[in-house]
Amino acid sequence: MSISKRTVLYGLAGASAALVGGGGLFAVTRTPSRANQPWRDIETAPPADVRLDAFRHAILAPNPHNRQPWLLELVGQDRAVIRCDLARRLPMTDPFDRQILIGFGCFLETARIAAAARDVRMEIEAFPEGAPGERLDTRPIAALRFVANAAGQKDPLFPFIASRRSNKRPFDLARPIPPEQLLALQRQAVPLVQVRTSNAPGLVESVRHFSWKAWVTEFETARTWQETVDLMRIGKAEIEANPDGVSIGGALLEALAVAGQLSRAQMAQPRSQAHATARARYEPVMASGMAYAWLTTTGNTRLDQLATGYAYVRMNLEAARQGLGFHPISQALQEYDEMQDAFAQVHAVLGAKAGERVQMLVRLGYGDAAAMTPRWPLRAKLTGV
Repeated sequence: MSISKRTVLYGLAGASAALVGGGGLFAVTRTPSRANQPWRDIETAPPADVRLDAFRHAILAPNPHNRQPWLLELVGQDRAVIRCDLARRLPMTDPFDRQILIGFGCFLETARIAAAARDVRMEIEAFPEGAPGERLDTRPIAALRFVANAAGQKDPLFPFIASRRSNKRPFDLARPIPPEQLLALQRQAVPLVQVRTSNAPGLVESVRHFSWKAWVTEFETARTWQETVDLMRIGKAEIEANPDGVSIGGALLEALAVAGQLSRAQMAQPRSQAHATARARYEPVMASGMAYAWLTTTGNTRLDQLATGYAYVRMNLEAARQGLGFHPISQALQEYDEMQDAFAQVHAVLGAKAGERVQMLVRLGYGDAAAMTPRWPLRAKLTGV
């Protein structure tokens, strides 16, 4: 059976559109070098101000849909305050800002690890003006103090900040994950957060099934999928201009966009070829988890959510140390009406006790290396400077 050129082009476009989340897929010839510069900056000589050094590492931390919602204010010579850029929340898929706050936990823990490498202890006072209610507000997420600590212990995860990735590609179905690697991830638990893992065939099959159904629910719910579509950056110029959100790049895709064959409007249209192909191309990704890790708290307070971020980024860094693919697939944990059945199922399958909250779910496996995810430069996140 012959395949038209248009079908092939749409298939390629759909393949890239499917790989959405915090990052994207790039052709080498169209790599957005300026948007990736923050990853290279941490290899240069550190700034004298340890706060800036900690934060240039922390802006590389994982965060939902790569929104990078942090606003940083330097105070005096040794303090800082971090707040949320409220325009960078995800009200459709994250209506209570739970995932955004987990991203702040990832930021803070990465900064703490980086400061420790300079023999400095970063003290964190969470919610110094009170914890937020149902939504984050303009009050600080944390107040930070940087204290010289020559006797402190450096964190062995520091060298892996530059190589940490969220890998949204299919994993090798023929390569199992050794139990010792799962145990290494479990050792990254922190106070308030339990880390559990499993490669048991029955559980793996169940998680593959319900996580795909949850992905489809988000994909087929118009307002939640539109939230993703609105954050798509198509082509190098858009990515360089707005190095956040869902990046879709490469010479072919840019040519399709110029030809009018690839656009956000087409991605959002349920009956379009691009929309259908995106779904078809993402299914093997969700079907290739070789093991899973999940983070559970006994409640669901704002401190629980922040601590989840501490543990999550430590697991991600440990996975980078081991060369293990690490991909958050937390659609089933989202708190909007259409996801209620999946939410109940994920807690049942993962054995959550009454009152416990599964905060994050991660797909694990081995596969091709993931690309850097674009980042705003640190100066774009500093306020009052």
